[in-house]
Amino acid sequence: MARSDTEIRPSEARDRLLATATRIFYAEGIHSVGVDRIIAAAKVTRATFYRHFPGKEDLVVAYLQAADQAIRGQVDGAAAGLPAPDALQAVAESIAQDIRSAGFRGCAFLNAVAEYPDPGHPVHQAVLAHRQWFLETITSLLAGIQKAEAEPAAQHFVMLRDGAMAAGCLFDRAQVCATFLRGVEGLIRTHAARQPS
Repeated sequence: MARSDTEIRPSEARDRLLATATRIFYAEGIHSVGVDRIIAAAKVTRATFYRHFPGKEDLVVAYLQAADQAIRGQVDGAAAGLPAPDALQAVAESIAQDIRSAGFRGCAFLNAVAEYPDPGHPVHQAVLAHRQWFLETITSLLAGIQKAEAEPAAQHFVMLRDGAMAAGCLFDRAQVCATFLRGVEGLIRTHAARQPS
């Protein structure tokens, strides 16, 4: 049975609001962008906005959840079917591709947490949930190489990634990516050579 326009329109409006917010929040920051700007750019009514998002913070959390899902897909796609060392290098290369991309403005999650420093805030919590997933994913991949000290090695990988994401906004992106990828290669070699305790 075909759905009516009224059944389709709300989800299209929500998608348009979220896509608009994603583009603007990432490019300009979160606090600097008001709801009216999102509404106007998405070409929806205020009532439509509030039907989908009770407030701006709900939209910000949805933006971060969408970014989280995209990154999960990117990591899964990069690592799929590869042995652990190759999977880690593929994940690192996908991060480097992001840094080299047009319009790159750093990590959406680090940018957001800088604007929401309160650990109890839902936006801050969304950032922590994403980062915990990423750390666990990298820990699992490193444990596939060598179980000993997999989590500290994963923390090292995450710090290399964070540094590359920040430096990619400031310095020559090609050089930043090359440095990041060399660091990951060295981390993998060191971790693989680690003796089990």
